[in-house]
Amino acid sequence: MSVSPARLSAISAANNYRVTATVAFNESHTAELFGRNVFTDELMQARLPKAIYKSLRKTIETVSKLEPATADAVATAIKDWALERGATHYAHVFQPLTGLTAEKHDSFLEPDGKDGAIAEFSGKQLILGESDASALPSGGIRATFEARGYTAWDVTSPCYLLENPNGATLCIPTVFVSWTGESLDLKTPILRSAEALDEQARRILKLFGHTDVPLVTPTAGPEQEYFLIDRNFFLARPDLMTAGRTLFGARPPKGQEFADQYYGVIPERVLAYMHECEAELYKLGVPIKTRHNEVAPSQYEIAPVYENANVAADHQQLTMIVLKRVARKYGFECILHEKPFSGVNGSGKHLNWSLGNSVQGNLLDPGATPHENMQFLVFCAAIIRAVHRHGGLLRALVGSASNDQRLGANEAPPAIISIFLGAQLSDVFEQLKKGRACSSKKAGTIQLGVDSLPVLQRDTGDRNRTSPFAFTGNKFEFRAVGSNQSIGAPLAALNTIVAGSLNRIADQLEKGVADGKKLEDAVSEVLTQIARENGAVIFNGNGYSPEWHREAERLGLLNLKTTPDAAVWMVAPDTVECFERMKVLTKRELESRREIALEQYCKALNVETRIVIEMVSTKYIPTAIRYQTELARNINEIKAVGAVPDTRLFERVSTLIAGLQNELDKLTGMRGKQATLPDLLAEARHYCHEVLPQLNAIRQAVDALETVCPDDTWPVPTYEEMLFIK
Repeated sequence: MSVSPARLSAISAANNYRVTATVAFNESHTAELFGRNVFTDELMQARLPKAIYKSLRKTIETVSKLEPATADAVATAIKDWALERGATHYAHVFQPLTGLTAEKHDSFLEPDGKDGAIAEFSGKQLILGESDASALPSGGIRATFEARGYTAWDVTSPCYLLENPNGATLCIPTVFVSWTGESLDLKTPILRSAEALDEQARRILKLFGHTDVPLVTPTAGPEQEYFLIDRNFFLARPDLMTAGRTLFGARPPKGQEFADQYYGVIPERVLAYMHECEAELYKLGVPIKTRHNEVAPSQYEIAPVYENANVAADHQQLTMIVLKRVARKYGFECILHEKPFSGVNGSGKHLNWSLGNSVQGNLLDPGATPHENMQFLVFCAAIIRAVHRHGGLLRALVGSASNDQRLGANEAPPAIISIFLGAQLSDVFEQLKKGRACSSKKAGTIQLGVDSLPVLQRDTGDRNRTSPFAFTGNKFEFRAVGSNQSIGAPLAALNTIVAGSLNRIADQLEKGVADGKKLEDAVSEVLTQIARENGAVIFNGNGYSPEWHREAERLGLLNLKTTPDAAVWMVAPDTVECFERMKVLTKRELESRREIALEQYCKALNVETRIVIEMVSTKYIPTAIRYQTELARNINEIKAVGAVPDTRLFERVSTLIAGLQNELDKLTGMRGKQATLPDLLAEARHYCHEVLPQLNAIRQAVDALETVCPDDTWPVPTYEEMLFIK
């Protein structure tokens, strides 16, 4: 074991940590906690006049305009509730294009003109806020000196209280737009795209004879993977603190190869942390359902049940905040980076997506005989068409310097966007290619061979963990989203491209019926066309295999391995046409997002470059030279007594130091080149194809030194310590 003072202190602190219970579920049942800090529908009904409540519900349920009188009454009721709960401030909470959560706090108190103060909160303050937009990314939409931006209340997402030891803050979910009206956030496109999806889905449902069609909404349930390590180790690693991932670190003797982490027994300290996270999220109305160990050591997952996609996006942001905040109470650091540790699985955020309403139900439920369920097949075909035509866009929206570390490896979906349908639906669409589907494969049962065990109903298809976009029974699961990313952009994109496909299908079906065709015949023609033109995107096999990569290339599917490769698809002609036709984002707004993606990619790798230079220069080379000096002294002392020293270790260390210094010099020489490049895309490609390989070369040299230098001299916590000491 190490005797390095800093590392020894961290190991001791982690080993001696003792959990102090702060949540007693035997005293406060989860049902009592759930929604306690949310201005729920029940509270609205109890605190608002009946007419005001009905007006507010109409706005929420039909996406209609909010009346000013309603806003004033709601503001008063929310203020009174918040003050009773200890709130001193209110905050318009929004999601800028950083992908993070932003908030601006204002006090309820205002001078009363009589040397005192009163609590005020009007409908105008609830609905509209002004925030400085100059320091947040706009992708060229706003110049630095053009600072005005607006936050506007999203009435469809409930207000809530965030507690802290000294009180509480009323949080109001809002959109964020520029003075000229363009979206500067991730929420506005979700709301616009949800309206577009509702409009086009209603057209399809009307064709199938549905007259009572409530609002059709997309639903989402994002699974969140994360790492927990003792905070003492985190603070001793400048790379983790600054870049979110370890830029160095030799692999430990044991990793995840025994599969003893996945679904293993949750460590006591971790489980206590999970309990408190869940309690805090329950109070905020986040419907957390699942927790478990993930594949890699010290990796875990938390997942909610499905809810309205817009609310799910807000709740996902809250989940990341709570995971990070509560971790420190238990002496942990929660790491959300997609690939914080080399050699073990990284972390994703599977985005489960569907659509439906309160009357027609889940529109992606195939039923027992999907070949006969024309309505389902139309919606499923629309999604297949959308993903095939816009695979490049979906890949672009999950691209980042961190997620590129994960995508395409044998732990995460490949960079080729394909769809897994399972045996039953794949067979139906193969039949459709030939003109009409006439049968559906049966599910069957599983006999376990023990009388006391039940007969299991077999699903109609297996699961495929290598697929980036998989049908999992009554929803699709987009698995390429990174653990540190907001689900906002991919969610809005899914809504938009599916709405675009439904729009095309509705046009064809309405024309066919108007020309005298039976609906069944018109649907059959459309489904056959879609199956033939877009069937290449359906793949049920091993997405990791080299054979699939070759086949995907033959089929014309994109294999966009890096963010610079993928980012151009944000402004592809098909993307712009679809987003503008569905009135979700303009070409200018799409271009701004491409610029921001490339800018953030370059900045992330520039930060990593600076950390690498700093750590190699101040930690690793000095450590290695001290050991080299010790070896040289030892050699001279052996020679002095007339013996023949073994110089192989000295030569090995000397060679590694020289090689490391050479690689560092190469990296240092690259600095500044980006300033000479013509645009952001060229700069991103420079970081991707020149700087990143050089960072990896330096890492290899440092990791090799770690395996030969004495453990008591190594300056930072090792993988073995960080991943296995809980």
